[in-house]
Amino acid sequence: MSRAFVKEDGADPGEPVMRQGSGRPNYVTPAGLAALRRRAAELAELRAGLSAGQRPEEPRGLELRQTEADLAYCESQIKRAILVDNSGLESEYVRFGAAVTVRERDGSLKELLIVGEDEADPASGRINWASPLAVSLLGKKSGDRVLLYRPGGPSEVEIVSVGYHGNSGTGR
Repeated sequence: MSRAFVKEDGADPGEPVMRQGSGRPNYVTPAGLAALRRRAAELAELRAGLSAGQRPEEPRGLELRQTEADLAYCESQIKRAILVDNSGLESEYVRFGAAVTVRERDGSLKELLIVGEDEADPASGRINWASPLAVSLLGKKSGDRVLLYRPGGPSEVEIVSVGYHGNSGTGR
C-alpha cells in the first residue's frame, strides 16, 4: 500500500468537531436552560483539568480543544436562549412545552413533549419544536387528526390530549 494513505504515529491528531446552532430562535424550557448551564459548568471544569500543565500539541490536546469547542457552543446557546415557561398554561392548543398525547393508528398512545433543540431526545418522546413532527402538531388541539411524516412513511394520528403539566420539559 502506498505510504501516502497511511496515518503515521504522532501525526496531527485532527481537529475538534465544531457544533453550531441551527440559526432558528433558541427556545428553551426552564429544564433545558438549567441543563445547558450544568453542561457548561461540567465542560469548564473538564477544561480546567485538561489545561493544567498541558500543551495543545500533547496527545490529549485534541480532547482539550474539543472541550473548548463544546464549551463555546454551550455558552453561545445559553446567550441565545429564549426562555419559554408554559408550565401550568391553560390552553387546548399545542404550543412549545406542551405534553401531547397522540393515538397511533394501532390504538396505542404515545406522549410527546415539545422542547428546544438541545433538549430533544426523540427516543424518549422529547421532540424539537422545529422538527417536522412538532411542526405538524403545533397549533392543533385535542380531537384533531394530524398526518405525520415519519421515516417509515406518513401516518395519521389523533391528538387525545394537550397539557402543560408544570413539567417544564423535565419529562416527569
